[in-house]
Amino acid sequence: MFGFKKRRRKRLINQPFPEQWEAILQQNVPYAGCLPPDLLKKLEGLIQVFLNEKTFEGCAGLEITDEVRVTIAAQASILMLGLDDLGSFYNNLRSVLVYPKPYVVRIKNRHDSFFVQEGFQRRRGEAWSRGHVVLAWDEVKRDALDIHDGKNLVFHEFAHQLDFEYGATEQIDSRAEDSHYFSWARVVGDEFQKFLRAIKRDQQSLIDTYGATNLAEFFAVITEHFFEKPRELKNKHPELYRQLREFYQQDPASYVSRP
Repeated sequence: MFGFKKRRRKRLINQPFPEQWEAILQQNVPYAGCLPPDLLKKLEGLIQVFLNEKTFEGCAGLEITDEVRVTIAAQASILMLGLDDLGSFYNNLRSVLVYPKPYVVRIKNRHDSFFVQEGFQRRRGEAWSRGHVVLAWDEVKRDALDIHDGKNLVFHEFAHQLDFEYGATEQIDSRAEDSHYFSWARVVGDEFQKFLRAIKRDQQSLIDTYGATNLAEFFAVITEHFFEKPRELKNKHPELYRQLREFYQQDPASYVSRP
């Protein structure tokens, strides 16, 4: 089965990229214009794999058009540009749910063993461990157009999806002793603790304060910075940048310049 999947994906990657999709990519995803020619070609191939395999569902009346699909697929695929093994490409992702704008969900907060507070929360997006990513389309478009602000909803939520699939933050929590994970767990875990201390002291940080929520959010936030503020992250947090470069098998500091 895995051999068949690899062959199908390779065939999709080698197909010509539709002109109408190229126009959407140029207009909606300026990050693609920073990529070296070989990575841009690879991105176009991965977009075709993503659109062939993943289901999109419009919510609250949103119509799923090629613009919606290509814009989201392109940004999700940027995270996977370092991929060499075509047997692994968001394999656990089942569908992408897209709202026209931020949506409201009912939440429950447990304060102790006996008291549960219910309420509502406005969200821009979320990723579920059972294989769904939810996004607000207007936020997707806005974030994609500014490639230097360190904020990108698709990068953030698909980083969570990769975390679910690869256990990135589980390795940090457990301080894995396996030599393959030890450096990752030590460096990212230590950087998270330094970041929390800086937040408590009201010290300014390159990393968005939302990353202090928990390790999973820290990973998603530093992923946004890695791709959109790579040189700043490399200069201020060189070890963290090095670990992310190894994780994503990419070096965006070499081609994403400051505005």
